[in-house]
Order: sequence, then structure tokens, then C-alpha cells
Amino acid sequence: MAARAVIALVSVAEVVASELADHLERRGHDVRQARQPWEAESLLAGSGIDVVVVGDSLSQAEGRELLRRYGSKSGGEEGPDFILICRPGDLVDKVLALELGAADVVESPLNVRELAARVGGLLSRRGRGNQELIVLENATVDLRSAIVMHRSGAEEQLSPGQVALLRLFLASPRKVLTRDDIIAAAPAENADAFDRSIDSRIVRLRRKLDTETITTIRGAGYRFDPPRQFAD
Repeated sequence: MAARAVIALVSVAEVVASELADHLERRGHDVRQARQPWEAESLLAGSGIDVVVVGDSLSQAEGRELLRRYGSKSGGEEGPDFILICRPGDLVDKVLALELGAADVVESPLNVRELAARVGGLLSRRGRGNQELIVLENATVDLRSAIVMHRSGAEEQLSPGQVALLRLFLASPRKVLTRDDIIAAAPAENADAFDRSIDSRIVRLRRKLDTETITTIRGAGYRFDPPRQFAD
């Protein structure tokens, strides 16, 4: 099993850092925090950091110095990717950070979910991403972390049984699955559940995903009709 990706949060505002850390940890990443410059020096001097998010509690000059020192290692070894948070209107600071090799620069105030997505994109480019995303009409599902991300910004957790059921439908697009197919491949989590519980499981899954892609075929079973982006 691959080691967890490591994200360092350096001098990120406490409210943002708490929400961002929760968001990233639920997706299987390891988050480490440094609130003071000396803590950042100790953290970044070690190895294994994949992405560093530098908050605007540090001056832009201090953030650029961390980028210059730790963004690339001696001997050509790859260093972590840096995302710097800057205050609105600091165009010169943004340009300087990008010229020094920052992977991204974002302005505060910021949307934590967007920032987490930017971190995830950098991890993917480093071959460290662990998301398995499914895009439906009104939500995106990260199957590996079992999280449903709605367009409204709200998130819900899928149960192991719901993940198994969704994976079954994804593996058999446009194919009618009988109740026996579902019971065999994605058994109910409750050992006392019987055949009649299948309808309830499907209804709960549809509701949680806010989707109409799972259709009931009367007298036969259920069929997953992929959204347009799934089309061959």
C-alpha cells in the first residue's frame, strides 16, 4: 500500500487550517502544521513533504524565502510543491512567487474546498493522488474516501455497502442488474436484510447521490445509465 501523501500547512489561519486539514485527512492524506517560522524550518528540512501551503500570516518575503530554500532540494532532488496564500491585489508578490517556482498562488479570503482541490491537483501531477472521482448530475463522488460532494458545497459520507453498490453499477453500465446480482455482489450491511430491502437501499443511494441515473426496471431489476461524460 502506498504511503499517504503529506501536506504541510505553514502559518495558515487557524479556522482555515482546521477546515482544510479535516477536508484533506478525510481523503486519506497526512496533514502537518507549523504555526511559527521556526516550526516551518524544522518541518520542511525533513523529507517526505509533497505539498506546502503557506498562509498570509507570514509576510510574502518570508513565504518566498521558504519557497526558495525548500521548493527544490540540493542535487536536483524534487522538493515539495508550494501554494502561497496572498492578500488581494498583491500582483507583484504573486508574480515573484510564480517566478520563484510556486506551483500556485491564491488570494484570501479563499474557499477551502477550492484550495483542497488545488492541493489534490498537485498531488495527482506528482503521482500521489488517491482520488477516484465519479461526476454525476448534481454531485461528485470520491469513491476511495467514500465522500459525496454536492454542488451546494455540502458533503456526505457513503457507507461501505453504498460504495459497494455504486461500484457494482459503475462496473455494469446500461446493464439490468437483478436483485440476485445485487445481493451476490453488494450484500446488505445488515445481516438480517432480505430481498425486499433492495428497493430501500436503491432509494437511499439515489437520494444521497441526488441522481436519476439509477433506474428501476419493473419486474427485472435496476440499471445504471451513465451521465453524458461517461459515454463511450
